[in-house]
Amino acid sequence: MCCTGFLKMMMFIFNGTIFLAGVAILGVGIWVKVDSGSLMGLLDNVDGAPSELSLLVNVSYLLIGVGAVLLVIGFLGCCGAIKESKCMLLTFFSIVLIIFLIEVAGAVVLLAFQDLTDELLKTVEKELKDTIRLKYGKDDDVSVLWNKTMEEFHCCGVKNYTDFYDSPYHNTSGGDVFPQTCCLENVPMGECNEGEAQYSNVDGCLDKLVQLIEENSVIIAGVALGIAALEIAAMVVSMVLYKQIGSKA
Repeated sequence: MCCTGFLKMMMFIFNGTIFLAGVAILGVGIWVKVDSGSLMGLLDNVDGAPSELSLLVNVSYLLIGVGAVLLVIGFLGCCGAIKESKCMLLTFFSIVLIIFLIEVAGAVVLLAFQDLTDELLKTVEKELKDTIRLKYGKDDDVSVLWNKTMEEFHCCGVKNYTDFYDSPYHNTSGGDVFPQTCCLENVPMGECNEGEAQYSNVDGCLDKLVQLIEENSVIIAGVALGIAALEIAAMVVSMVLYKQIGSKA
């Protein structure tokens, strides 16, 4: 009885953590989806975007799906422990095992195709530059998206201010005016010319995004390892509790 009570408590702890992780991931997924001013919104407006870009655009749906699955797992684990339901515990174990195997397979694929990251970034860079060269200053939706992105990330263009050469905005403004975010804050509104932009040397938005990911890569890896360890522990405890319930019956 004491052992069963301890196992139930462990199941509550594990599944409570999984449930909270699901809520957090689901919230991030919804935020990414509704955040129309992000780079994801720009990628979504790229004409003829390759499959790699489509995957990036749909990352919000992936996060929402993962969050929803974690919520279901947490619910099944807690209910299975409370009700001592062998069916729920077995379903919980099966779902967690499948997810764990998918995560392992995904990690192997990422390691095997790590060299493709540079090619993907080059593709993203080219497509985003095309949106500026062809549409910025001409297409209101694209212009608004770029302005919001540059303001949010404090960046300029894809790589730097030169991305705006030959864009509709650059051509119609006399050829020597760039978006205000391409210059330092002390530059008066409307006076961000080539000299000021070159002197300001504001980072590109793609570089800022990559930098943000790299700075948080250790945290991301730590969270991923923590979730994997939690899944293994939860599977072990669920099976031990499953056997305990079976022996009582």
